[in-house]
Amino acid sequence: MDTTLAGLSQSEVQERQAQGETNAASFRAGRSVWDIVRANLFNLFSNTLYTIGFALIALGQYYDALTSVGLALVNALIGTVQELRAKRQLDRISLLTRSAVTVVRAGVEQQIDPAEIVRGDLLCVTAGDQILVDGPMVGAGQLELDESLLTGEPDLVRKHAGDRLRSGSFCVTGTAYYRAELVGNASYANQLTSTVRTFQLSRTPLQRQVALVVRLVTFVVAMMSGVILLQALVEDFPFVRIVQISAVLSGQIPYGLFFLIALTYAVGAARIAREGGLVQHVNAVESLSHVDVLCMDKTGTLTANRLQLHALHPLGPLDEAAVGVALGSFARSAGTGNATSSALEAALPGSAYTPVATIPFASARKWSAMALDAPEQPGVYALGAAERLTPYLDAATDAHATFTQQAAAWADAGLRVLLFAYNPAARTLPDAANGNPTLPPLTPLALVALADELRPQVREVIAASRELGIDLKVISGDNPHTVAALARQAGFPEDLHLISGPELKELSPADFAQTVVATSIFGRVAPEQKEQIVAALCSQGRYVAMLGDGVNDALALKRAQVGIAMESGSSVTRNVADMVLLRDSFAALLPAIAEGRRIIAGLSMALYLFLTRAVTSMLIIIAVSMIGLGFPYEPAQVALTLFTVGLPTLLLARWARPEPPEPGLLRRLFYFVIPAASVTTAFGVAVYTFFYTLILTTANNFTLPPRAADRWEAYTGLDYRIDAGFSEAAATIVAQTALSSFVSLAAFGLILFIVPPHPFFAGWTTPGPHPDRRPAMLALALALIYLFVVRVPTLASYFGLVTPGGPEPLMLLLTLPLWFFTLRTIWRAKLFERLLDAG
Repeated sequence: MDTTLAGLSQSEVQERQAQGETNAASFRAGRSVWDIVRANLFNLFSNTLYTIGFALIALGQYYDALTSVGLALVNALIGTVQELRAKRQLDRISLLTRSAVTVVRAGVEQQIDPAEIVRGDLLCVTAGDQILVDGPMVGAGQLELDESLLTGEPDLVRKHAGDRLRSGSFCVTGTAYYRAELVGNASYANQLTSTVRTFQLSRTPLQRQVALVVRLVTFVVAMMSGVILLQALVEDFPFVRIVQISAVLSGQIPYGLFFLIALTYAVGAARIAREGGLVQHVNAVESLSHVDVLCMDKTGTLTANRLQLHALHPLGPLDEAAVGVALGSFARSAGTGNATSSALEAALPGSAYTPVATIPFASARKWSAMALDAPEQPGVYALGAAERLTPYLDAATDAHATFTQQAAAWADAGLRVLLFAYNPAARTLPDAANGNPTLPPLTPLALVALADELRPQVREVIAASRELGIDLKVISGDNPHTVAALARQAGFPEDLHLISGPELKELSPADFAQTVVATSIFGRVAPEQKEQIVAALCSQGRYVAMLGDGVNDALALKRAQVGIAMESGSSVTRNVADMVLLRDSFAALLPAIAEGRRIIAGLSMALYLFLTRAVTSMLIIIAVSMIGLGFPYEPAQVALTLFTVGLPTLLLARWARPEPPEPGLLRRLFYFVIPAASVTTAFGVAVYTFFYTLILTTANNFTLPPRAADRWEAYTGLDYRIDAGFSEAAATIVAQTALSSFVSLAAFGLILFIVPPHPFFAGWTTPGPHPDRRPAMLALALALIYLFVVRVPTLASYFGLVTPGGPEPLMLLLTLPLWFFTLRTIWRAKLFERLLDAG
């Protein structure tokens, strides 16, 4: 470290912290606590119900107000508590895995959390680090930065003392210091995204489908509301009745789906965290279930990047011992160590020298070089990919022909092959041409073979991915034959199609797209080509996950639908990733994929129940309104959805098994919801009409049983013998109770169709060899709870019901089995599908 760079004193740091000049605003992972509370408690759906609830309170309808607003609050509180619990767990893990940053304070380098950076701090940056704040580079040194995440331009930008570094870029080569001038919200990266700083994610297929369904239902409800409320105005309904109808209609919009999705994602992310995967974007949990192409880097991802020197193959004027010393000195003299230099230092003798000039390794170049003024062996030395250094070899040498065969043999064995070359006469490096470093004519000294090892669990993940039908691709800067050999060791098939980056560069856009799909191994690719490969796959409708660790993988991870980084990878790669594999363990991938599939299965079942309830209610409202028998629901009765939809969907999503997602979710919803809603509506309207006409007739004829008359007088507040409106009020509440009982018990029966515990219930689907009995037990428990509620006058009154009597239980015992067998027959015989096909 430059001793002239002392940084801030402790008192200066404390002064800036007191003034709020810290970087804390830049590091808020995911949604804040307030964002979660606001999204759950103060969304469009909840606000609508709050408005209606306050209107009902103003009109003296306290029970109706409590149930209307209470339903929203119960949903919101459940979602808020569960999501906050999951957030706390994820935040703890995220804090433990967040990369520390090196700062100089009082002349001493120390590691601090990025949020603790203050204005004026002196920061150290090295290859692989992200520039976290804005400020000028100070002191000696040279950096090459990738600013593509800010500008979209892939070319590296050189920086020297005095040049400004912008947050959001990342260091590819070099080591230097820079001073923090713009921190927190004032930094360039934050200013650039200030208009979109709210927590936003690209939507998954399921999220898009749910949003489409909710928009359609909302549109239909809006149309119905307009017609029914217009009818209410024409027929001069009391204002309180209009508000009650509005409460019922607004309750048909299935906004609870959004609560359920947010909750399921949060719980799923917490489950994956326990398996060793940190989910940084919660919808990535579901995205994993859609992945049909898994791309991965080789070094540090497929392999552990624990390199060992395998062999040296001398080529030129120096013998093996002299080459070993020169190569060992080259490795020790490098300013920044990496896995390659560490392996060479461990295996070879040599001394460390201060280079006259250096060109650090960069993925785009595939080589590094330095000019050494060593007493025994001065000159310019270069180490890198043989094909990238070949253009610099002295034309007088024919060594290229001698090492090609050896390089190919080592590559086919899965070894990394490098060429070591030098120019003993040169004392410095040539000036860069157009900003691109160049080399003097070189003489080859030796081929270098390095061995790596596969990561633990990688074979299991590869095998499981192949069984799931996921296409596997390795995209690497290494020799394609080396990559292919390691891929076969990991479990890839033998008949692999290989291609190199230079070959890809020559292809037309159409040929490029076709080749990318057909190829499994990509070698010698540049960082921008990795992104192009992923983009080409995405453009052809593939759902791509990219797994990487280095700065050269960052653009590809950002472009993929799911970006996955290794914990030991560069900070920029972890920052752009949707998920980080803790402890670099592949073992978290399979549980993550399984969790994604479980979420898809659970939310699909939730969609069945939510939409069937909404469509059934709307059809019943339309049918009853058309035949002129009043309005079939009270606001208090809407609260029954807590039992028919709320609790079942929450538990079914939690109990769902990780089944492979079936294609065509919207089509399957159509084939489930329309028959279920139509049959339930037909029986429900029949039940409602029967009881409405029965009670209306007997009440008008004054032939009601005394106990029934007393019960309905207590509920309606009207006198059977005196008030003219008693007959219609009694008929309405009895018919509504019978309808609510039938629809609720039918909703519990739908659970048995969705997750059949026995072949007897097979209609929509068939039970597996080991059916889950919990949903059936849930359906039974909910039915018993409902029967208990409706039999207790106080509870029944709270939900807008009257205790049943007379023919009501008998009617339900008759209609529910008929409903069950009718619906089962329609699904078993596929009558609805055949009807549509015939049309």
